[in-house]
Amino acid sequence: MGLEIVLNDITEGAKADVRRINEEANTATEAILNEARQASKEALGSRLAEIEEKLEQQRQQVLSSANLEVKRIVLNKRKALLDQVFAQALEQIKELPADKNEAYLKALINANEAEGSKIYSNEKSEKIVKKISSLKYGGSINCIGGIVIENKDGTVRLDYTYDLLLKIAYDRSLKAISDILNG
Repeated sequence: MGLEIVLNDITEGAKADVRRINEEANTATEAILNEARQASKEALGSRLAEIEEKLEQQRQQVLSSANLEVKRIVLNKRKALLDQVFAQALEQIKELPADKNEAYLKALINANEAEGSKIYSNEKSEKIVKKISSLKYGGSINCIGGIVIENKDGTVRLDYTYDLLLKIAYDRSLKAISDILNG
């Protein structure tokens, strides 16, 4: 299931909700306006202007509320979808084939090895990391994959665990969706 397809389905659903809510608001507004027009024939002319102004304000409030509600629904659906995709991505990373995991680890190590003197990985990747890296192996860490590189005095740790990299991508996606919805 492609993320874009699901996002399009959610967007189309939200647009349909907006149309439905707008139609209901317009129907309600028309009913209120018709009632107000009839009453204005029996009331003073100045009262008509006051009523129409109030009706327009109510109509605007209903439309604003409906639009905000639709945005909230869409944001919640997208958040739920991102949570689901995040969970699926975690599972796929946990089941990453050994050759792909080794290629990813090699790329991470080659790009960042010069930054430290010790390297850490999960227990599953220990042999691969020891084989690829010239850094001293610092031990196993609790993560789904990736590496952590530490400088000589242990004051700086560069976290390239798959857990953190996936979390960063997830947070960026949430921010982008929030920016889109909030204009």
